[in-house]
Amino acid sequence: MTAESGKASTPGRTRLSRERVLSSALALVDESGIGSLTIRSLAHAMGTRPMSIYHYVANKDEILDSLVDLVFSEIDLPSDDGGWRSGMYRRANSVRAVLQRHTWAIGLLESRTSPGPATLHHHEATLGVLRRAGFSMEMTSHAYALLDSYIYGFALQEAALPLSNSGPVAEVAEPMVQMFSDGKYPYLYEIATERVLQPGYNFGDEFDIGLNVILDALEGWISPHPG
Repeated sequence: MTAESGKASTPGRTRLSRERVLSSALALVDESGIGSLTIRSLAHAMGTRPMSIYHYVANKDEILDSLVDLVFSEIDLPSDDGGWRSGMYRRANSVRAVLQRHTWAIGLLESRTSPGPATLHHHEATLGVLRRAGFSMEMTSHAYALLDSYIYGFALQEAALPLSNSGPVAEVAEPMVQMFSDGKYPYLYEIATERVLQPGYNFGDEFDIGLNVILDALEGWISPHPG
């Protein structure tokens, strides 16, 4: 008998909790992708029975809602420290870093209709930084959409590019370059040989360049009198 529950415990059986179920679900989708997640596969990964999972979550949709909220909880909340631009810059890089850890979440972060507290706090903090900086309500909406379109789009491209995940760039790119080295695609050949295959090239370095272009443009949208 355990002092905590007054019930007999089974030696070797995993002690379940909602937190353990969700952390196990997160580990499962990080390793095998979102398509691998079912109540049965989660129970198998945890060494328990599907019915035991249902004691802590109602269904797969509740798990997905909770996983999205866990991902949002890992993103640094934007603040006014150093000004709005610094806050948006830090936020963008934090979102990208989190999505590099959880690539399955790129298409899910804005898809859920029952957002959790971490999700809501993140959106509220982001909107607050923009509004207090002097963006109108309409321009705040535009700025938020523009920033997220860029961040999520870059994260999706970065995760999909073979040059990002397959070791040294030259090993992956050189066979591809041979496909357009016969003169039919001169601009592809030029950028491949004079940019991509140069020492130190990293596609990820493009992120800050594009982000700063966007932030430069957004500065012109700020009103001296927020409203």
